Amino acid sequence: MADTIYDLVVLGGGPAGYTCAIRASQYGLKAALIDANDRLGGTCLLWGCIPTKSMLFSAELWDHLKHADRYGIEVTPPKLNWKGVLARKDDVISRHTKGLDFLMKKNKINAIKGYGRLTGPAKDGVHTIEVKTADGKTDTIKAKKVVLATGSDARMLPGYTADTTILTNYEILKIDDAPKSLVVVGSGAVGVEFASIFKSFGAEVTILEALPRMVPAEDEDISKELLRLFKKREIDVHLSAKVDKFEKNKDGVLVHFTKADGTSETKQAEKVLVAVGRAPRTYDVGLDKVKITPDRGFIVTNEWMETTEPGIYAIGDIVAGLPQLAHVGSMAGLVVAARIAGKYAKAVNRAHIPGCTYCEPQIASVGLTEAQAKEKGYQVKTGKFPFVGNSKATILDAHDGFVKVVSDAKHGEILGVHIIGTTATEIIAEAVTAIQLEATIEEMMFTIHAHPTVAEALLDGFSSVEGMAVNV
Repeated sequence: MADTIYDLVVLGGGPAGYTCAIRASQYGLKAALIDANDRLGGTCLLWGCIPTKSMLFSAELWDHLKHADRYGIEVTPPKLNWKGVLARKDDVISRHTKGLDFLMKKNKINAIKGYGRLTGPAKDGVHTIEVKTADGKTDTIKAKKVVLATGSDARMLPGYTADTTILTNYEILKIDDAPKSLVVVGSGAVGVEFASIFKSFGAEVTILEALPRMVPAEDEDISKELLRLFKKREIDVHLSAKVDKFEKNKDGVLVHFTKADGTSETKQAEKVLVAVGRAPRTYDVGLDKVKITPDRGFIVTNEWMETTEPGIYAIGDIVAGLPQLAHVGSMAGLVVAARIAGKYAKAVNRAHIPGCTYCEPQIASVGLTEAQAKEKGYQVKTGKFPFVGNSKATILDAHDGFVKVVSDAKHGEILGVHIIGTTATEIIAEAVTAIQLEATIEEMMFTIHAHPTVAEALLDGFSSVEGMAVNV
C-alpha cells in the first residue's frame, strides 16, 4: 500500500467519511477509506440513527396494534417479541452495511480495516498515514489530501462507566429484555427518542433534564408542546434537575437527584440511560504531529472544512461549531470532495441545517427560533397552524402538534420553520428548500400543495403568518 499515492485518504467510515470517499471517486479521484470497525457505517448506521429509528418504527406499529379496533381491524391481543424487535433492527443494519461494501467496490475505493493516525505534515505534497490493522500489523498509506472523519463517542457522567445497567445509546441497543422502568438523563434527541420507544413498549419512564426545558435546542413553543404531550403519555419529566448519584442494587439503579425547587428525590429503575451529548473522537489520531490544536476536542475549520494544517480536512462530529448530525457530516463530505476535485461546491450554511427528532410526536426544524430571530434584530412575525386542522392528520389519527413559521415582517423572508407532529421529519424538507432558495412567505402561500397530505399543514403554516390560514 505504501507505494500507492492516493488523491485522498479518509479516516473514518461513517456517513461523513464514506460519502466523501464515494463522491471523490465519482469525480475521478483515487480514494482510500480507513475504518477500525469490523463493518462500515460508523455510529449512525451501527449504533445510532438507523437502529434507533428501526426500533421507533416497531414502537409505532405496537401503538397502532394496541388500538387496532379504532381503525376497523380486529386482532387478538398483540404480544411484544423483544428479540424480534432487536432482530429486525440488526437486519436493517446488516442490509445497509452490505450495501456500503458494494458501494466501495463499485466506486473502486480501497476500504482498509484498521486504525489510522497522522504521522506529520506533508512531505513534497504527500501525507503519510500510519495504519494499525486488526491483526496487529502496521502499514502506511500515502495521499495528497487527508480527510478526518473519526466521529464521536457518547458522553458519560463523571465517575461512571457504561455497563449493563447504566447505559449509553450503544449499550441500550443490545439489552436482552425491554425494561419495565427506565430513567433517562438528558432530553435531547437521543434521550426523548429512547424515552418514547420504551414508553410505547410499556415501561415506566422518567426524564431528568438539567436545563429549564426539554429539547433545549428547539424553539421554546416546541419544548412546551413536547412537555405537554409527554406528560399526556404519562412520562414523568423533571426539568432543571441535577443528578447527584447512581446507586446500584439488586433491582437495578436507585437514582438520586435534586429537583428544580432544591428538594432531593430518588427514583428506582431497572435501567438508566445517560444521554448527555457526544464527545469528538480526536484524542488518538495524531493531531499532536501536525499544526492542529483541538478546541475541547473539536477541530476548528474554515467554511470549506480545511484545518490549520495544509492538506488536511475535517468533517462530521469532530468539527467545532457544527451540529453532530449525520446529514451535516455527509454534506461536509460532499463539499470537501468537490473542493479537492476542483469542482463547484457550496459551503455548509449553519442556518440551513434541518434538525430532526424521531420521538412520538416527531420534531423537525430549520433556521432561526423566534428568540434567535429577535436577538439578531429582526422585526419578527410568526404564524402557527395546528395539525387538528389538517385532514391527513385526522386520517392518521395524529392531531397533536403544529407548524410554526418565523419570518421577517419587513421583507417576508422565512427565517425558521418549527414542526412538532406526525411526519414532521419528512415534511421539513420543503421548509429547508424554501429557506435555501430564499423564498418569501408570499411565494410559499401561492405554492400548490397536494391534498390530502400532512405537508399541506405547511401551506396553512406560511399563510398563518399573515393571519390567513384557511383550515383553522
